[in-house]
Amino acid sequence: MAEACLKTRSPTSFLHKTRTIAAAHPYLATATAVVSALAVTALANRHLAKRAAHDNPPLGRFLMIDGVRLHFVDRGTGEALVLLHGNGSMIQDFDSSGLIDLAAKNYRVIVFDRPGFGHSTRPHKVTWTPAAQAELVRKALHRLGISRAVVLGHSWGASVAVALALKYPDLVSGLVLASGHYYPTARADVLALSVPALPWAGDVIRHTVSPIAGRIIWPALMSKIFGPPTMPKKFGAFPKEMAVRPSQIGASAAEAALMVPNAFAFKDQYAKLKMPVSIIAGEKDRLIDIDEQSRRLHAEVAQSRFHSVRGHGHMVHQTATNSVMSAIDEIFQGCAVGVDGKRKDVSRPSCPRSEEL
Repeated sequence: MAEACLKTRSPTSFLHKTRTIAAAHPYLATATAVVSALAVTALANRHLAKRAAHDNPPLGRFLMIDGVRLHFVDRGTGEALVLLHGNGSMIQDFDSSGLIDLAAKNYRVIVFDRPGFGHSTRPHKVTWTPAAQAELVRKALHRLGISRAVVLGHSWGASVAVALALKYPDLVSGLVLASGHYYPTARADVLALSVPALPWAGDVIRHTVSPIAGRIIWPALMSKIFGPPTMPKKFGAFPKEMAVRPSQIGASAAEAALMVPNAFAFKDQYAKLKMPVSIIAGEKDRLIDIDEQSRRLHAEVAQSRFHSVRGHGHMVHQTATNSVMSAIDEIFQGCAVGVDGKRKDVSRPSCPRSEEL
C-alpha cells in the first residue's frame, strides 16, 4: 500500500506544494532564492580563482616563514635590492614594468608577493600591519643570506619599507619610496574599499559580489591609477584574474582599512630615518596628493631627495620606469644627502635635494 502511494506522487504535485509554501511565506521564498544565488556565485568565483592560479603559475620560489608560504623572485647578482608592491598588486606588476630586469643588470633583486597577494598566503591569525610584514621580510632576507639591502616600496609597500627601516636600520642601507601615503587624511574611498574586510558580511561580499564588481570597474580603476598617461601595453601581462580572486580582495580590503591608521602610527617617526632616502611620485597622481604626502615627507627627512615626475600618475614604476631606476641608482651610488644635510658624494655636485623629472 505504501509503495502504491509513493508511486502515485508526481513532480507536478511537488511543484504545486512548493508554490503553495512560497505563496504562504514570500519572505522565506525570497531569502531562499537569494541564498541560492549567492551560493552559486560563490562556487563560480571559487572555480575562477582556481583557474586563475593555474593559468598564472608562480614566477619564483617559496619560503615557509611563521606559517606564511611566501612567494618571491630572486634575479641578478651584486648588492641587494628589495621591491615591495602596493595594495592589490603582486610580483607581476614589477615584472611587467621591466623594472626587475632593468635592476637585475647591476643588482641582486628580491621581489616578494606580500601576504595575501599573488601566490603568498595570508594567515588570518595575524593583523598584517606594515610592522608585521616588515618582520616577515626581515626573516625572509635572513633566510636568503641578505644582511644589507636597499628597499623600494610602492604605494602601500612604501609603508612596509618604512617600518622595516625604522626597526632594522642596520639592514636597510637606503630607501626608495614611490607614490606612498605617509600622513593621515580623510579618505571616503578607503571606507568603501574596506567593506570586504568586515567579519561575516565582508566574507560573503568578497566571495560573491566583489569579484564581479572588480571586473566591471577594472577599466575605470586602471584609468585612475595610471592617469593621466594611458595604461601601457606592457601592463597587459598583469594577471587581472589573480587580482579579483576573493582571497586577494580580502587582503586588499584589509590593507585599505589599515591605510589611515598606518599613517597615524608613522607620522611622527620619519625624522628617525637616518639612511639615504629617495622619494619619487607622479606629479599628477590621482590617488594621493603628493604635496600633502611625498613633498611633506621630503621636508621632514633631511637626507632625502624628492623627484616629482612631470605628467605621470600613481604608477610611476610602470609609466616612468627609467626615472624610478635612476632613483634606485642614486641610492646605490651615494647621490643622497647625509643626515647632517650635506651631500654624501661631494664629487657629484649635480645632486640637489629636490628635482622635477
